[in-house]
Amino acid sequence: MATDAPPPSKAEHHLPSTEEFAAVQESAEFGELRRSYRSFAFPLTVAFIAWYLLYVLLSNYAGDFMGTKLFGNINVAFVLGVAQFVTTFLIAWWYARHAAAKLDPKAEAIKSRMEGGA
Repeated sequence: MATDAPPPSKAEHHLPSTEEFAAVQESAEFGELRRSYRSFAFPLTVAFIAWYLLYVLLSNYAGDFMGTKLFGNINVAFVLGVAQFVTTFLIAWWYARHAAAKLDPKAEAIKSRMEGGA
């Protein structure tokens, strides 16, 4: 199987020391990376869990509402259940875009600086 990837480098990689890891972890750049991740992931996680629990609570305590037919044999419970899956995939897609645009460049800069010994 042919690939376009270059062969692995034979040069020695710089392995950061414990002190270098600690210094990077305390840096403003790493703090900004963590803030960027947390400001995206935490609110979406809370929102999705709330949305999921609403679905579970409606399923348990609002049977008449969830059983309401919308068209044909499709009821509210089915639509909300499918919406759970759609929401999951939308959040994953949105996170992938966010990570590629905001997180990955910052993380790559930190990684290359640590591995390069700069």
